[in-house]
Amino acid sequence: MGEQLMTFGELMQLEQHGPDTWVGLSPDYQWGRIYGGQVIAQGLKAAFATVDETFGLHSVHAYFIRGGTLNEPVRYEVDRLRNGRSFCTRAVVARQSGGAILNLSCSFHVVEQDAEIQTARMPLAPDPEDCSARENDHMNLLLDRRALNSPPGAGRSMGWVKIRDKISDDPQLHLCGLAFTSDSIQFDAARSLHPIQAPSDEYQQRFMGASLDHAMWFHRPARADDWHLYEWDCHGLTGSRGMTVGNLFAPDGRHVATIAQEVLLRERREA
Repeated sequence: MGEQLMTFGELMQLEQHGPDTWVGLSPDYQWGRIYGGQVIAQGLKAAFATVDETFGLHSVHAYFIRGGTLNEPVRYEVDRLRNGRSFCTRAVVARQSGGAILNLSCSFHVVEQDAEIQTARMPLAPDPEDCSARENDHMNLLLDRRALNSPPGAGRSMGWVKIRDKISDDPQLHLCGLAFTSDSIQFDAARSLHPIQAPSDEYQQRFMGASLDHAMWFHRPARADDWHLYEWDCHGLTGSRGMTVGNLFAPDGRHVATIAQEVLLRERREA
């Protein structure tokens, strides 16, 4: 269905289907289901269409309900929960014929001039151009990723990411782009803690993995089509779930966002 979708810009071209409802398409991802970061980004794009331009996105909370099917569009239904003077809130449900695949809440805030203090510090990391891209990266169509190695027991992961195609200067598209990239580095932090260390070519046979829920707080603007660094820590594994918390930094060290995601890391067992 989405074989002609080759760029992030094309992915963000949603079609309106009635009041506060939009439909989006997907590329033909080789692993057989829709990438979670795409559904968040398209859901945000639909929510932005219902919000006055004086409001900027400051937080997103999402639950991945089920894997999205590639052979049909995704319908995004926006609920205008509140319009306030300084904050407004939206809820977005992404649906396919099998039911809801994502439940998204997002909050918007007017720009306020007040104290500007940053305590998060960008970790030391090699220049992205000095890092190698992974062979056969399944996100190579839309993302350029340079993930750093996470040795067994590290409980951490880092990597540079950027959207491959150039994005216009629209700040809303860059926020959607950052959300799109945010579902791409954290799994290594959880995997490195697991007592079973499967090589990458065996991982899919040994484990079932998925993003369960995702939260992101935006602090400062950044371009999604420029390199940005993700730093993740896994706070532990329990019940086949791993809790990861991370920071996103612009190349100049600005703390762009704080992120938390719980991931499914389930060992496949014989029936």
